[in-house]
Amino acid sequence: MGKKMTTALLREVSRLADALERMAGPSSRSSDLSASDCFIWKPEQNYLESVKSPNRVSLSLIRGVDHVRDILHENTLRFAEGYPANNALLWGARGMGKSSLVKAIHADISATTGNRLKLVEIYREDIGTLSALLDILKQSDCRFLLFSDDLSFDHDDAAYKSLKAALDGGIEGRPENVLLYATSNRRHLMPRDMIENERSTAVNPSEAIEEKVSLSDRFGLWLGFHKCSQEDYLAMVDGYARHFGLESEQETLHREALTWATTRGGRSGRVAWQFIQDIAGRQRKHLRL
Repeated sequence: MGKKMTTALLREVSRLADALERMAGPSSRSSDLSASDCFIWKPEQNYLESVKSPNRVSLSLIRGVDHVRDILHENTLRFAEGYPANNALLWGARGMGKSSLVKAIHADISATTGNRLKLVEIYREDIGTLSALLDILKQSDCRFLLFSDDLSFDHDDAAYKSLKAALDGGIEGRPENVLLYATSNRRHLMPRDMIENERSTAVNPSEAIEEKVSLSDRFGLWLGFHKCSQEDYLAMVDGYARHFGLESEQETLHREALTWATTRGGRSGRVAWQFIQDIAGRQRKHLRL
């Protein structure tokens, strides 16, 4: 075989090897659960990526949801201490602090009980890989708060069946050291027209609806978040302003906050935070949570 032919053959073998490696996807990595108390699930590598600086606010800054805050905190504390607790679905109005509350409660309890309680976020599009994630978590001595933000399912989406099985419907059931918290704008995690379509086209409508709604039944806690009052909205603004040392008379602050909410089309915790960012920017102050 000539030298040119050998070189060409080696190049072709190398190209095929590279193609096969790309098809196989990234190789698995070993997860270091001691690296942090917060992680993001990376299913393509079967890996838990540590989050060094989690994006979260202090529990004391979350206002207007006192009742659900206390319920979720107590449920999480029991779980962290090794006692029975329920999966929780936080549903309702946008921007009212559902995901912020989960992260803030985890931080508060983790600080008082040590780093044994870990928060693991799984993205909506990765729900189908839950079983692989649970296989990793159940082998650890830590306890895990599995968190999925803005969870919902649309037409022809079968991923909800994976979630049902992972919660407690499979033969193994949910690992004793794992609890699932999810947030959603939908109480039943599916749009109303999807449920109504199932009712109208199914041979047995009641069974079809039961199949769809039974997913939310897997959550022992349903915690509703509703649009906040003007009083609660201004209390949020005041709390942020005090915490960050923003300089403004309360009457002026409230007037500007209400104007801001009007331009945003409503009041919520998110709108209050966006207003505070605007005020801090104007005063040339940093917001360090």
